[in-house]
Amino acid sequence: MEARTPFHVVIAGGGVAALETALALRTLAGDLVQVELVAPEDEFTYRPLAVAEPFRVGEVRRFPLERLVAAAGASFRRGVVGRIDPEQKTVTLEGDRTVDFDAFVLAVGAQPRDAVVGALTFRGPRDGPALAALLERAATGHLQRIAFVVPAEASWPLPLYELALLTAENLTDRGTRGVEVMIVTAEERPLALFGNEASDAIQELLELRGVQVVTGVAATAWQDGLLTVAGGAAIDADAAVSLPQLLGPALEGIPHDGAGFVPTDVEGRVAGTTDVYAAGDATQFRPKQGGLAAQQADAVAAAIAIDLGADAEPMPFRPVLRGLLLTGLTPRYLRGDSASGSSLVDTEPLWWPPAKIVGRYLAPFLATQLGAGATLSEAARSSAVEIEVELDPRASGSWSAV
Repeated sequence: MEARTPFHVVIAGGGVAALETALALRTLAGDLVQVELVAPEDEFTYRPLAVAEPFRVGEVRRFPLERLVAAAGASFRRGVVGRIDPEQKTVTLEGDRTVDFDAFVLAVGAQPRDAVVGALTFRGPRDGPALAALLERAATGHLQRIAFVVPAEASWPLPLYELALLTAENLTDRGTRGVEVMIVTAEERPLALFGNEASDAIQELLELRGVQVVTGVAATAWQDGLLTVAGGAAIDADAAVSLPQLLGPALEGIPHDGAGFVPTDVEGRVAGTTDVYAAGDATQFRPKQGGLAAQQADAVAAAIAIDLGADAEPMPFRPVLRGLLLTGLTPRYLRGDSASGSSLVDTEPLWWPPAKIVGRYLAPFLATQLGAGATLSEAARSSAVEIEVELDPRASGSWSAV
């Protein structure tokens, strides 16, 4: 099939990776491409602030997806991708509708599943009310110990630390005494992915806030006041809050592993296919985080633009991890390099601007469209810890790589 002019790029997904790909393509390839997003949802949700909503120090922002897509210079088609035929270059949607493409980008994200049976799984905005109800029970004396769990299957532990720290601060602000807040994590050290010095700083912060930490423990279930852990004694806890495990999309027609995640190279090309790419949580790379998804999207867009002859520079995926940790105390800015083992800690910002999702094109776009730079309350802004660490994309299958 001969390529049409302009080159038709179909992006499956309506989240960070999809929008960043569209924005990057418009910037790098201009009129050489016609970009179409296919997604089932009507809204784009700025999810990272979901941890703040139950504590009333931030809010999740939502915006009509079709309007955002139009502002990004792309068209929008509502639908669910069912399968793809890389050889015929067609995508089949639910209802057997087909869409032709010259290049296809899978950016549909991953699906959360319970990792700790019986625990409250915090997946995002929809679990905010349940967490708020749990906080109310603790504040009124009905809970004495809350365990926040990072299960072995979790690919991005930072939100769990935010929840624990914000819970401790919330209870203190409400004058609640006698409630223990603890973190039970499969990590060997708190937030070990950010390097030793950063991890030490987080450990110190947790101790100052009175948050207990149990490391190297894989919790599997919570029931009747007991948190069951693999190969060890159960831990007493009146309630448990866990991060989910994620499963990939396992889209028919695209190679994937047993968990449904797609193998890609440093340009986002899907192994064994031509003109098929993937970016974001749907790929095998860990951790799965918005800023990293945006970096993968940039690599994809640059590869497509260069193939079309655009005046663009390659942007192979060389991941840099940035995280904004809400704490409720004086901010600490952390930066680590996993390759050299170095890690910086400071109470002053180490870079600017601070943002929950850092994307080359998406961050300024969302600031303009959503006012995303102003979504935190002043209390939340003063409680932020900036974290940055370079990662090795070749070693994405273990905690040492994340």
